[in-house]
Amino acid sequence: MTHPIPDDNRYYRSLIIRHIQEEIPGVKTFALEPEDGQPLPYKAGQYLTLVHHSTQGEVRRSYSITSSPALQEPLTIGVKRIENGLFSRMLIDNARVGDKLITTGAAGLFTLPEEGTVYKQIFFLAAGSGITPIFSLLKTLLHARPELSAVLFYSNSYPEKAMFSEPLQQLSTQFPERMHTEFLYSNSPDLSRARLHKDLLQRFISSLAKVPHDELLFYICGPDNYMRLMSFALRQYGIPEPNIRKEIFNTDIRKPAKVIPPDTAAHKVTLHIGGNTQQIVSRYPNNILQSARQAGIAMPYSCETGKCGSCLARVLKGKVWMSYNEVLTERDIENGMALTCVGFPVGGDVEMEIL
Repeated sequence: MTHPIPDDNRYYRSLIIRHIQEEIPGVKTFALEPEDGQPLPYKAGQYLTLVHHSTQGEVRRSYSITSSPALQEPLTIGVKRIENGLFSRMLIDNARVGDKLITTGAAGLFTLPEEGTVYKQIFFLAAGSGITPIFSLLKTLLHARPELSAVLFYSNSYPEKAMFSEPLQQLSTQFPERMHTEFLYSNSPDLSRARLHKDLLQRFISSLAKVPHDELLFYICGPDNYMRLMSFALRQYGIPEPNIRKEIFNTDIRKPAKVIPPDTAAHKVTLHIGGNTQQIVSRYPNNILQSARQAGIAMPYSCETGKCGSCLARVLKGKVWMSYNEVLTERDIENGMALTCVGFPVGGDVEMEIL
């Protein structure tokens, strides 16, 4: 199941599968090594975008990184088999040690706060395979960020479905003063603790928080309904929205309903990408990403629906209107961040730096 690098290989890296581990039925982790021997940079909590080229075109899918760069672990991703998932079925069913995969690199904003911020305690809320990026974050926080402490709530239907349960328990034992873990199972005879409902979450925070609310930071990853419920509970409890970070952890790549931008005229877009500067013209119904690709410019992207953040850019001049966004916070947008896959230039020409 080796994937060859396309002729234009400036934006692709080849990875060799060095180890495959079944974590639970239907979920495997893949340890990867760059074929050129040069480390592939990434941050804890990010994802890796893999590329498959076929006669039908290019398919891209992103998988969360479970390894920690601070521990110099082999680059490792977690993959859950999706019944109708082309890429996940290929990996789970057919991939073997020694096979080669193609990546455009790591991306994502689900990362630890920069040093020197006000945050002192991090709460992680994970359900099912949503633990994959959080596992990377936890290991990095505990080993490399001594100023931070962590609380983990990990929900599953029953214990056998909990990924990384042993290493998570080992981390709690190794760092008893800085990590507290709560495993919750739907089949628990204690119904008050079977699911992380609103009241239980708020009681947990009340008893486990060591610092004021504005010094707490929350990370949520799991099914859509779980993340919506947890976000609602946190906001109701008084946690500010900028203190809540979510990783959209689903494979639903259906495009959101079409929304017409307030300006459908053609505008010039200047793109700074990979040390080069390119100029294109973008006009509705094509977004900036589509316009750039039609002009033959290789751009980072994955979901093309405003859900993953692979196409992240910083707006240097002008205004970019987004038709959909599940990634960027209001603070991100105020700081000039935009997604090219759902972004349209409005009100005039635009200049952007592709990140």
